Amino acid sequence: MNAIFKRCSVRQFTDEPVSIDDIERLMRAAMAAPSAGNQQPWEFFIARDETTRMALAATSPYAAPAKLAPCVIAVCTRTEGLRFPRCTPLDMSAAVENILLEAANIGLGAVWLGIAPEADRIAAVDVALGSPKGVEPFALVAVGHALNHPEPKGSTRYDETRVHWI
Repeated sequence: MNAIFKRCSVRQFTDEPVSIDDIERLMRAAMAAPSAGNQQPWEFFIARDETTRMALAATSPYAAPAKLAPCVIAVCTRTEGLRFPRCTPLDMSAAVENILLEAANIGLGAVWLGIAPEADRIAAVDVALGSPKGVEPFALVAVGHALNHPEPKGSTRYDETRVHWI
């Protein structure tokens, strides 16, 4: 569980690029996520060019880290041909969490930038990506080498009063 407890939200990055190998590891982790009925509704768009990253950073008041990250992963969902469409947000959240955990595991910093369910943010990311029909933005994940190393909070959040033994 080391990756779980060392994961933290990193919002500032160095200029060092994220390697193709590291991005592939993040994608493999994302696609290893559980999925309702194994529907695997995900599609991923990797933005490494400055123009696209700046456009993505402008899609939400909370997406500024996309300006600073050398890589932004736009996590999108297919909207057609799904067996369990109501479970899609669960599938997508699991995929994003796997990206964050693998980033921590391989020494990268990352932060989840919320897009869904906000219609204006979804539309703005659609425009920034030029998303194909049948694909809807779910989240952005800014990824890079951390400029600073924030203190992880995962191991300090345990609250025994929220555990109810039956």
